[in-house]
Amino acid sequence: MSEKYLIVGLGNPGTRYAGTRHNIGFKVAESLAERLHLSFRAGKGDYLIATGVGETMLLKPLTYMNNSGMAVRHAVDYFDLAHERVLIVFDDYQLPLGKLRLRASGSDGGHNGMASVIQHLGTPAVPRLRLGISSEFEKGEMANYVLSTFSKAEQKLLPEIYDRAVEAVLCFVSQGMQQAMNKFNS
Repeated sequence: MSEKYLIVGLGNPGTRYAGTRHNIGFKVAESLAERLHLSFRAGKGDYLIATGVGETMLLKPLTYMNNSGMAVRHAVDYFDLAHERVLIVFDDYQLPLGKLRLRASGSDGGHNGMASVIQHLGTPAVPRLRLGISSEFEKGEMANYVLSTFSKAEQKLLPEIYDRAVEAVLCFVSQGMQQAMNKFNS
C-alpha cells in the first residue's frame, strides 16, 4: 500500500451547481489545492485530480453527488490506497454553518454522496470531514436547500470556514485522525 493520502471533496460538476451548499466539499478541495499550489486536471477515471511532489492527492468526482463512490473507488484502486488514507469532505445540513466534524468511520448520516462512497468501497471505515451548512429549510425542502447558494451574510463567513477545513485536512494528513479530531471537533 502507498503512503499517499487522497482528499476527496464531494460536489456536483458544472456551473449550475457552483457555489451551492452541496458543493462545499469541492470548495474545500479547491482551497487546499490553492494552498498547496496544485492544479486540477482530468484523472484516469471520472474525476479531476490534483497531485504534486508530496504525498497528498486531491480529487473532485465528476459523477455527480449520488454516484461519488464510483470515482472514489476507481482512484482508490488505481493509486492502491488504504481506506484509512482517504478523507471524504462533504456538506452536512445537520451541523450549524461552519461547524466541522471529523470521524474515522460511521454511517452515511443520510448523505447520498457518502452513502455511495461507503457502498462502492464496501466499508463504513472511511475517514470523513463533515462541514455544517445549517438546516434552515422547511420540511420536505432539503433537496432544494442543499442545492441553493449561500446567503450574502453566509458568503462572508465562507473564506474562514474553508481555511479552517483546510487546516483540519492538513492536520489529518500530518498528525493523524485522532489529533485532528481532538483539535477540530471541539
